[in-house]
Amino acid sequence: MYELTGKALQLQKQLTAFMDEHVYPNEHLFHEQTASAENRWAPPPILEELKAKARAQGLWNLFLPESEFGAGLSNFEYAHLCEIMG
Repeated sequence: MYELTGKALQLQKQLTAFMDEHVYPNEHLFHEQTASAENRWAPPPILEELKAKARAQGLWNLFLPESEFGAGLSNFEYAHLCEIMG
């Protein structure tokens, strides 16, 4: 059986905290902003705010290789993180 690396376990912990602290509490705001937007295809302001927070915490573009400013995760590690991100 495979086990996650320490790096992936730390990212799991960070992602869970980020989702609990920032994403889930703002789901209603996302839906409100999307419903009231003139252009329903434009990203709502809350999405841009959350994106900036995720970047600041090193939780953005986790699928990219390290050489491309990503986390350098294996598919196995990234799959576990995708379960959290949805």
